Amino acid sequence: LASPETSVSVSAHNAAVGLTKAPGCTGPWEKFCFGLDASALQERLFVSEENVDGFLGTVLCPSFCSQSPLESQPLIEVLDVTEDRIQIRLK
Repeated sequence: LASPETSVSVSAHNAAVGLTKAPGCTGPWEKFCFGLDASALQERLFVSEENVDGFLGTVLCPSFCSQSPLESQPLIEVLDVTEDRIQIRLK
């Protein structure tokens, strides 16, 4: 993380932390951890096609595992992400 560019905004009903990658660090972030201290961290994934694919793969495995490998590969596309909703397409 690039410390000088990190920001925090707190209001009565919300808190936002802006994180900036250090120079030379490339690619999307896959996950983040948060909590009151290091012994109580919770992990959350950022919304990406790869993370949605991995999540759906674990949720849908019982119904898809009996199919052939090509049939069990759903096409997953993240269409839209807003504060209120996440829209994905699954074929």
